[in-house]
Amino acid sequence: MRLDKFLKVSRLIKRRTVAAEAADGGRITVNGKTAKPSTSVKEGDVITISFGTKEVSVRVKAIMDSTKKENADEMFDYL
Repeated sequence: MRLDKFLKVSRLIKRRTVAAEAADGGRITVNGKTAKPSTSVKEGDVITISFGTKEVSVRVKAIMDSTKKENADEMFDYL
């Protein structure tokens, strides 16, 4: 699954366009490498997102094409 779509479906970032802009700006890494919006994400990958002075790291647990808000946290674990 594409990185920008994963971030939207998992609700880590609210909109796919915002996720794509963050990736284009170099604020998202996958497994320690700067990621583009089209970067492929798979189970076990570590995604780090920089929000200003904060940094959020998650490990991908599952890939789903769509999910309900209550089940979105099943897609990743905070590190």
